[in-house]
Amino acid sequence: MEFIIIVLPAFLIFVIGYIGQKKLTIDRKSVSTTALYLMSPFLAFRTFYTNDLTYDYLHIIMFCVTLCVALLLLTLLIGRVKKLQQSMISAMILSGVFMNSGNYGVPIILFAFGSVGFDYAVIMMVIQSLLMNTIGLYYAARGSKETNSIKESLKKVAKMPVIYGAASGLIFQLSGLKIPSFFMQSIDLIANAAIPTVMLVLGMQLATLSRKDVKLGEISSIIIIRAVISPVFAYLIIMMFSIEGLLAKTLIVLAAMPTAANTTMYALQYNTEPDFVSSSTLITTLLSIVTVPIMLMLVS
Repeated sequence: MEFIIIVLPAFLIFVIGYIGQKKLTIDRKSVSTTALYLMSPFLAFRTFYTNDLTYDYLHIIMFCVTLCVALLLLTLLIGRVKKLQQSMISAMILSGVFMNSGNYGVPIILFAFGSVGFDYAVIMMVIQSLLMNTIGLYYAARGSKETNSIKESLKKVAKMPVIYGAASGLIFQLSGLKIPSFFMQSIDLIANAAIPTVMLVLGMQLATLSRKDVKLGEISSIIIIRAVISPVFAYLIIMMFSIEGLLAKTLIVLAAMPTAANTTMYALQYNTEPDFVSSSTLITTLLSIVTVPIMLMLVS
């Protein structure tokens, strides 16, 4: 029951976005652009500015990068074997590689493992944010139906302000520069609005779906990747790097989280199979009500 209470607010925001789109027919692209270009840079800045670098970062960086590469290669292999178009391969990468370790995973880890686990989860959230805002954005742009050349994709990534927000936050933290409190209050207000807005966009996108738009074959692959393969890979990586204790448990559970909500925003922004990505996010999130508790039992 307590787990459901943790998950319920996310679903309520999805529902509000869904109802709003059905009743008002909102321009989803405009809302997505606002979240991506105006809100997310401040969220990235605050994340990297306020979370101190520690020795645990090294282990978690090695884990996150290795897991990301392993899942990326697997998804590319699946796409090549199925002879999928680049847009669908990119959409599968967005859906299968990047998990919701932040607004979904962090509170679950806090509930399951307490404050120490929470600190580990926040560090992973920071690193995952960096990976999603570079590799994820690249593949979102790569799968764009307007243009998908490597050069154009890299140009689009370089123009994304969220990358510079993250870099600025890290520079301010490492240099010891302090942000005046009145500036931080403004940053906090905008940053706090970012995640709920992204979740509203997901709900709005789901309101435009029809059953014929859902590609069940590819979505079943995403479900298996997120719920089974990702935590298995996580376990193997932890064994390889000799990570132990609570950190190991936290990383395995976070690896089993559903598809990140931000991926819907990226897919919508670049028109990279947004229906598929939003469907994957919703379905894996619904299934996580069962799969995540199972994972918590397995690691305890």
